[in-house]
Amino acid sequence: MNGAGAAPTMAVIGGGWAGLAAAVRASEAGKRVTLYDMAAQLGGRARGVTVDGLALDNGQHILIGAYTRTLALMHTVGADVAGTLWRQPLELRYPDGRGLKLPPGPAMPGFIRAVLACKGWGWADRLALLAAAGGWAATGFRCDAKLTVQALCRKLPAPVRQLLIDPLCVAALNTPASEASAQVLLRVLRDALFSGRGGADLLLPRRSLDALLPQPAQAWLQAAGVNIQVGQRVQQLKPAGPAWVVDGQAFDAVVLACSAAEAARLTDSLAPAWAGRARGLTYEPIVTVYLQCPGARLPSAMTALIEGPEAPAQFAFDHGALGATPGLFAFVVSGARRWVDAGLDATGRAVLQQALQAFSASTWPTPPRVLRVLAEKRATFRCTPGLDRPPTQIAAGLVAAGDYVEGPYPATLEGAVRSGEAAVAALRTAR
Repeated sequence: MNGAGAAPTMAVIGGGWAGLAAAVRASEAGKRVTLYDMAAQLGGRARGVTVDGLALDNGQHILIGAYTRTLALMHTVGADVAGTLWRQPLELRYPDGRGLKLPPGPAMPGFIRAVLACKGWGWADRLALLAAAGGWAATGFRCDAKLTVQALCRKLPAPVRQLLIDPLCVAALNTPASEASAQVLLRVLRDALFSGRGGADLLLPRRSLDALLPQPAQAWLQAAGVNIQVGQRVQQLKPAGPAWVVDGQAFDAVVLACSAAEAARLTDSLAPAWAGRARGLTYEPIVTVYLQCPGARLPSAMTALIEGPEAPAQFAFDHGALGATPGLFAFVVSGARRWVDAGLDATGRAVLQQALQAFSASTWPTPPRVLRVLAEKRATFRCTPGLDRPPTQIAAGLVAAGDYVEGPYPATLEGAVRSGEAAVAALRTAR
């Protein structure tokens, strides 16, 4: 609690990207912040890991130019944005050369030019996509909230759905098109195509995720006097008059920026209806298979892949092409429930075989090997139509932050950062 004239106190429970955003913005606003995280390092589900001496990540992530709040937060804490992110216009290119690549410049005119020049589609395919995109734009990129992506795109030709819609959907929402929310995907497309020049650009990490935000944010917060408690799971949260008590310490306000399951545990008796909504979310895993092959190079830094019954991955990333570790490749399996059930060893073997079949033999100067298979089993909530996501506000002085909190975005880094900032703004507005 704050004494007379002292700055208000705030606890942020959870040190992922939502919690870091909340802690930074609250500290900027003059709050005395204590940040708790149960893990030994900050970053949540977007953090670095070390494998055989290599600085990798718990999963390969993609940012886009429309992630304005994430980029702004990185600038605030002094992250080397240009050095840690490799920027290029959106490209969904397959190993055989098929695919779409936006030219530099404004996204919407570039999208039209890219569709007209797309390899692997006939003119009927291209015109059908442009007609559909024009219809989406005319309605403000809105649709019936009950529609799935598959239903929204049912009239599009099969090549367009296979080479563009399905990979975009699983990359953005981590949910198969047959089950994914069309409204949320349209919101992502709107922001990418209409948020200004470079909104659709790919921003691919060329260094470990720790260097993007968690490490510079931790240094910034420590310099600002924030009390950071890592490796500490909060056991109890309870009200005390206008204050909140976190494991015996009183605060004027609390931001629950931990996972939905942890937030539900801490609010079960305080706000059972909110806790029930948080607990009701279901999740999709993401598996990242790291392959190693010295001297190998892929056709581009990010290559799209055709998913199939024995081909798990939808994208492959060449870390050498990104200016990181040469000969290191990340193959990403989104919507990976079936493969998690099959086991990580089986997934690794299937991805290795997929890599050998998808790329020409000349790609691999020596046989690639599986370096590590990493699974984030609760990577994102399943972004289905009409999903009932819990709101930011839980009670007076108690708010939630996280990519799962009610909002227009799927479970992305941008959604997490925006939710952290929105939680702090909600507390400020309530006073």
